[in-house]
Amino acid sequence: MAARTYVGAVDQGTTGTRFIVFDHEGQVVSNAYETHEQIYPEPGWVEHDPMEIWENTKSVITQALGQAGISPDQLEAIGVTNQRETTVLWDADSGRPVHNAIVWQDRRTTERVEELEEDGKTDEIRAKTGLEPDAYFSATKAEWLLEEGDPIKMERSRPADVRDRAERGEVLFGTIDTWLIYNLTGQHITEVTNASRTMLYNIHDLEWDDDLLAEFSVPREMLPEVRPSSDDATYGSTDPDGFLEAEVPVAGALGDQQAALFGQTCFDAGNAKNTYGTGSFFLMNTGNEAVESDHGLLTTIGFQRSGEDVQYALEGAIFVTGAAVEWLEDVDLIDDPSETAELARSVDSTDGVYVVPAFTGLGAPHWDQRARGTIVGMTRGTRKEHIVRATLESIAYQTRDVAEAMEADSGIEMTSLKVDGGAVKNNYLCQLQSDIIGSEIVRPVVDETTALGSAYAAGLAVGYWDDVDELRDNWQVDREFEPEMDPEVADSRYDRWNDAIERSLDWAREGGD
Repeated sequence: MAARTYVGAVDQGTTGTRFIVFDHEGQVVSNAYETHEQIYPEPGWVEHDPMEIWENTKSVITQALGQAGISPDQLEAIGVTNQRETTVLWDADSGRPVHNAIVWQDRRTTERVEELEEDGKTDEIRAKTGLEPDAYFSATKAEWLLEEGDPIKMERSRPADVRDRAERGEVLFGTIDTWLIYNLTGQHITEVTNASRTMLYNIHDLEWDDDLLAEFSVPREMLPEVRPSSDDATYGSTDPDGFLEAEVPVAGALGDQQAALFGQTCFDAGNAKNTYGTGSFFLMNTGNEAVESDHGLLTTIGFQRSGEDVQYALEGAIFVTGAAVEWLEDVDLIDDPSETAELARSVDSTDGVYVVPAFTGLGAPHWDQRARGTIVGMTRGTRKEHIVRATLESIAYQTRDVAEAMEADSGIEMTSLKVDGGAVKNNYLCQLQSDIIGSEIVRPVVDETTALGSAYAAGLAVGYWDDVDELRDNWQVDREFEPEMDPEVADSRYDRWNDAIERSLDWAREGGD
């Protein structure tokens, strides 16, 4: 009898790298994870070591296969999903990075973005890319690396050489998907969802934009080829002489949030999901129409299958949600994130305390790069339980900010929201979210939907799954949460949240950091 076959997914996130093996029913067979170092060279700067990420990727693939006793040749395909926007430049000859990767959270190019705004470039960038100019996206990161990056890992190069070599295609640009696909297959490829987050890609014409490349002085020669998210032609295969010792097609990739949209089977216009990770990312499929936002949301590419039109999405990007819980741990208010629900339940309310976790500015729908973390409403009676509860509530309030913008832009009233990510294991948070947003919250059985989405994309490309109906059949509800809070109470608390947001805005001016 033939051995069972599977699809694997590399899920390369902000804090670590995971490899998950899925079976035909979309169930997790094995799972391995390793964290990597967060590097903070200066306040507001965040970097990762791309070589550490690649070494960890090899390690988790090997571990996950070993745990389940699965041979690499039992993998029909590998999918990749990744932290988006994080930018890597590397030497095409040696494969070594020019500099550490600049992470999506990094704010070092804030002044450059403000220049764009002052020069009246905002509308053009938004019209072409669907994005609000922000240091969050890859364009200004690539520009900084080409101008300022000290090539500490390129022994033969001086900083002045990097741009010249990039213009000859000897230094390559990529987001993390491209970096991993390059190391897995030797091919310099990205796909449409990741390309759409660079602020260099025209999401209507579906090509790198000459005007934007000129604005940010990024040579076309260093850019990857853009392919569908689920690619029947595949991106290439792993090297049979490499670490896997098998030739496995790499056939699908999606940025992490689009991967979760795909994994939650949000294949139709109006389907929506919110992923709670380091940040939270709320996406609604808008079908073949790129809906322009009037309420501070991003218009982005949702996914593309081979031979089909691009599906677009509206996205609300919230920079800090799960990271706010990590901050509670950093400042010793909790020892473990699992304590938060019990601590929050131990008090009836926050006693008027609001936490705005704008540690790296505010994303949708506010878009204030200079907002900073703020706690308001404290008295001598404030205890850590109030601050913990207020931190959890901030996650729910930020999601409502985006939900209201989403309904206003799309004209679709949201009655149900699919949720995923690490934080949704917390029943207290799911109930709180339902109360604050006034909608049903639906949590699936398989909550690793980001990895699942990239596995689905790769598996569809190689025929492991026949069509999306098979994927819909795999999707199962774990639990549903209905609003229990009086809507007037929820609205009143949300109004006060908006007051707290106002206090956090425009804080990090000169001398205010």
